[in-house]
Amino acid sequence: MSSTPDIVIIGSGVGGSTVAAGLAATGAEILILEAGDFIADRPENRDQRAIFQRGHFRPKETWYEADGTGFNPGNYYNVGGNSKFYGAVLSRYRREDFEEIRHAEGISPAWPFPYEALEPWYNRAEQMYQVRGSLNEDPTEPTHSGNYEYPAVPDEPPIADVRARLKAKGLHPFSLPLGVNVEAWLSKAKTPWDAHPNSRDGKMDAETAALLKALEYPNVRLETNAKATKLESGPGGTIERLRYRKNGEDIVVTPKLVILSAGAVQSAVLLLRSADTRHPTGLANSSDQVGRNFMNHNSSAVIAVSPTYRNSSIYQKTFGFNDFYLSDGNGGPPLGNVQLLGRISAKVLKGSLPWAPEWLLQNITAHAIDFYAMSEDVPNPESRVRVDGDRIVLQWQRTNWNAHLALVAKLKSILKSIGFPIVLARPFDKRTPSHQCGTVRIGNDPASAPLDPYCRSYDHANLFVVDASFLPTSAAVNPALTIASQALRVADHIALKDLHV
Repeated sequence: MSSTPDIVIIGSGVGGSTVAAGLAATGAEILILEAGDFIADRPENRDQRAIFQRGHFRPKETWYEADGTGFNPGNYYNVGGNSKFYGAVLSRYRREDFEEIRHAEGISPAWPFPYEALEPWYNRAEQMYQVRGSLNEDPTEPTHSGNYEYPAVPDEPPIADVRARLKAKGLHPFSLPLGVNVEAWLSKAKTPWDAHPNSRDGKMDAETAALLKALEYPNVRLETNAKATKLESGPGGTIERLRYRKNGEDIVVTPKLVILSAGAVQSAVLLLRSADTRHPTGLANSSDQVGRNFMNHNSSAVIAVSPTYRNSSIYQKTFGFNDFYLSDGNGGPPLGNVQLLGRISAKVLKGSLPWAPEWLLQNITAHAIDFYAMSEDVPNPESRVRVDGDRIVLQWQRTNWNAHLALVAKLKSILKSIGFPIVLARPFDKRTPSHQCGTVRIGNDPASAPLDPYCRSYDHANLFVVDASFLPTSAAVNPALTIASQALRVADHIALKDLHV
């Protein structure tokens, strides 16, 4: 491949890999740069002590708080990005999520287009990621123009029992839309898939569902261990050069189009670090919004325990409920989504409670079921990613936390009412990347948004940002499918408007 590819895609997560799959058939010469490497098929992939107690896969890097305190982030650098470890929940945003929503602690703004504009690409993304699901179970589910091609992943018997208890209380538990071939996954080892790395074991992540399809085309090439270091713009405003580092060597390419898909933090960092005399505050940043409006879901693990309940499940993560998604159940502001976590074993729990013996934790987890409560984080321009020399500074200011606490309280009350007398909750902190998004958002007004509704930079006609950065709101569902759907929409737009190859 020449040093002048038609398109360079920076990052191979859900955004980058899906847009590559959408563009592969155009014949354009596409170079994908990934800062990490493939996840090898190793014993540690299913070793819960290695994953949760020893942090085998955690990155060896430090980010910083605004006050200079360092912390180890939970973001991964590998082919497929964070999706290699995700819980494979591929939910659509609700129709209402594209409209303005008033929360207890602020307003979630409307998107620059309605749900219906993205719906056809939601269908395509569900097909690409082989989503297993079931319609007509969740009253908040938006209209689908097509059905799921695969049936929902079945509940294991102890999980079906709890689903039935919740339904008897008048709630609406629904089958989570999941991108996982559960038979293939379990044939490798009897573990959950949530937070466990996938080495082509049955989970439909960015690599297995999208990137491998793109790489079937001879015009698409992937370079691993290739870290983008700077974008350089020319006098006309277009991106003329991209610099990246591989094997200790600095390499320059001159693509016609650049698609930045490094993730909500790293995409903003690269734009900010690419500042020059014409763009002193960073590229794509005439609005002064790059790095701002950082959002990370308010989320907590909620563990319900009963001495009379025996949880023999392996994977557990098959249903959720949205009864408090659009309101608090009494006409008040929204609270959020509840879904099952992947099964928390004694080995997993000891990672959070290192002082507790595993035998004691085993006695607890054998009688427990594990939920994930998730609430929207409203965009705030003072919640931001900054750069300070070589440092990445994450200045996250949570919003809507009281609504999240109310969701957790409701969940605790419900679980106690269905036979779980002990219910414990623990919030996730910034070391857990709970769907980071929003730092280079789309919008109709270039004065308040760096990107147009097709993720093109208002400042640089040949620059697109296609990852969680573009999300103008976090909603309160897992964002992977929305990112993939917009990536396919953007790919179609680029193929129609920008490619002449």
